[in-house]
Amino acid sequence: MSYASFLPYLLVMALVTYAVRVLPLLLVKNKIENTFILSFLHYMPYAVLSVMTVPAVFSATGNVISAAVGVAVALVLACFKRSLLLVAASASAAVLVTELIMQWL
Repeated sequence: MSYASFLPYLLVMALVTYAVRVLPLLLVKNKIENTFILSFLHYMPYAVLSVMTVPAVFSATGNVISAAVGVAVALVLACFKRSLLLVAASASAAVLVTELIMQWL
């Protein structure tokens, strides 16, 4: 990509990022008291994180079955309130073991 085409992309990206951060400060003057809007703003980060993570999890491995096994292990451990490190390491190990078993078969 040439410098002449990169610079407009960078400028637009900077303006959009700045606008997303500044517009709420300019538009919302009072404290938000509407319970629907408060709950919407509370759950929005979780929804966005899920939408970004779930497709990446299922496309990260070469096989959907091993990805599903990893997700299942992660969900079970997360339901038992294990640490994030243990959940991530166990899910990765489950994917590795599943991939090795599937290659062996």
